[in-house]
Amino acid sequence: MTADTSLVLSELAADRALLGRTSTAERVAAILRERIAQGSFPPGTRLSEERIRGALGVSRNTLREAFRLLTHERLLVHRLNRGTFVRVLTSADIADIYRVRRLVECAALRGLGAPPYRVEEVRAAVTAGEKAAADGRWQDCSTANIHFHQALAGLAGSARTDDLMRGVLAELRLAFHIMDDPRRFHEPYLARNQQIVHTLERGDAHEAERLLDFYLEDSRRQLIEAYPERAAD
Repeated sequence: MTADTSLVLSELAADRALLGRTSTAERVAAILRERIAQGSFPPGTRLSEERIRGALGVSRNTLREAFRLLTHERLLVHRLNRGTFVRVLTSADIADIYRVRRLVECAALRGLGAPPYRVEEVRAAVTAGEKAAADGRWQDCSTANIHFHQALAGLAGSARTDDLMRGVLAELRLAFHIMDDPRRFHEPYLARNQQIVHTLERGDAHEAERLLDFYLEDSRRQLIEAYPERAAD
């Protein structure tokens, strides 16, 4: 665990109220997934089963099942005789994530019918990202950017697509958490997010898809070039 372990564990203890009377592995996994997405448990962190179990007030079996669910989602990895760790992505992982993103996000725009399109959630994410950037809150800007792409995929109107993208984007955030300069990565895309949502508001889904395709390729290339390859560590 990190130097901020005590703070993180106290936050987890506060999350205990979310479990209510129907504590399940899925709900424990949801809490841990969110904490991982926020960077509370950075990539490479060993998760202390005893301390997390104590903070959340759940059984050993429940926590281990939650760990298994998150391992299946590629957020955790179990190492024999060493424990469970938050995954550190490789460049190959990132390339594959972007391959899936282009398949899903671009298809969501390609499948739109006649305008006008319901892009309120997309617009809200763009606005949140710009406000976070103006305040210098680059971690929040990253979160807003994730919400932007989740909302784009959401235009497909498919619960299965939404679930797929939540997992893919949660995994991608593992890469963001070990980037040295999140501002350098996220700032250039604020204007491009604005351009895409404006194009959708004009009713031009074809042009929005074209912009998104170039956007994702540029993002993939930039992230891989800047990404510190830490898997061997």
